[in-house]
This record gives sequence, C-alpha cells and structure tokens, in this order.
Amino acid sequence: MAYPFFGDSKSAIAQLLATLPQTGRLEWIGLRPARREPLLSVPEATVETDRHLAGDHARPKPGGKRQITLIQHEHLAAVAGYLGHSAPVEPGRLRRNLVVSGINLLALKNRQVRIGEEVVLEITGECHPCSRMEEELGPGGYNAMRGHGGLTARIIAGGTIRVGDVVSVVEPVE
Repeated sequence: MAYPFFGDSKSAIAQLLATLPQTGRLEWIGLRPARREPLLSVPEATVETDRHLAGDHARPKPGGKRQITLIQHEHLAAVAGYLGHSAPVEPGRLRRNLVVSGINLLALKNRQVRIGEEVVLEITGECHPCSRMEEELGPGGYNAMRGHGGLTARIIAGGTIRVGDVVSVVEPVE
C-alpha cells in the first residue's frame, strides 16, 4: 500500500499537519457588553480588523494575539460531562466569542482561517481557563475546562460574520 505522505521533500509529519481538508461551521457568536456581564448571543457581528468584535467590551491592542476567542462546539458536551451534567454547557457561560463545529481548532494553531466571505483570523494560541470558571460552572469548573478552553486569534481581515458561516483554512501562499 502506498502512503502519499512519505518520500516527498516535506517531512511526513509536516505534511500530516498541513492536511486539513474539512471545513467547520460558526455555531454561535457572543459579545461581552461589559466586564463580568453575561454574554449576549447574537446572530451576526462586525469584526474589526486588528481590533475586536464591535460591541464587545474588550479593547485589545492592535497587533495583539488575543483580539477574539474561539471554542470548539464539540467540547461543550465534554465539559458538561466532566461536571456530571447531561446537557452541553451553554456557550455564553464559557466567555468565548465564537463557537465553531466540525473542524479541530487546535489543529489550526499558527494558521489562518476564513469565516464567511470576508473575515480572516490568525489562530495565535490556547485560551486557558481562569478561576472564573469555578464561579460560572461550579466546583470543578476550572479543571473541567482544562484542555477545552479554546483558542485566541488575531483579526487579519474584518467584516461581517453570521451564525452558519463556513469556517475554512486559508492555505499559505508558497
């Protein structure tokens, strides 16, 4: 059996890391109107290039690595399971801006993704849970979120995003 990842100039692992043909879907958008206030679920939002989501209280610095946060939709059920709940955790309780399904966000670290037609994000790192998860989710909330806290991103190109938009990898220009 021939394996297409072996025998080329790129290492096998580099080729595997670069292979991500599937697309995802934007499931939820949340805005934080003020510090420590509940997130507002919205059907669409304006993403400002190199800034933040319009209407979100966070004011990250231009060029910052944490201008917007994302979490994996599939992890909502996992976090709930670790807490002994049968229903997935509501996205707003986790304080992330975007919930994405169908594509492994962690596999996108240091890569760019397009959401909808206009918006491009550069995935910059992991968004680790904070002690606030104990307040929001109850005892064990912090540990339930470990490894499931999501990712941070820099906004490369702004525009409008909508729930239901396709999330796809932006292939690097060689």
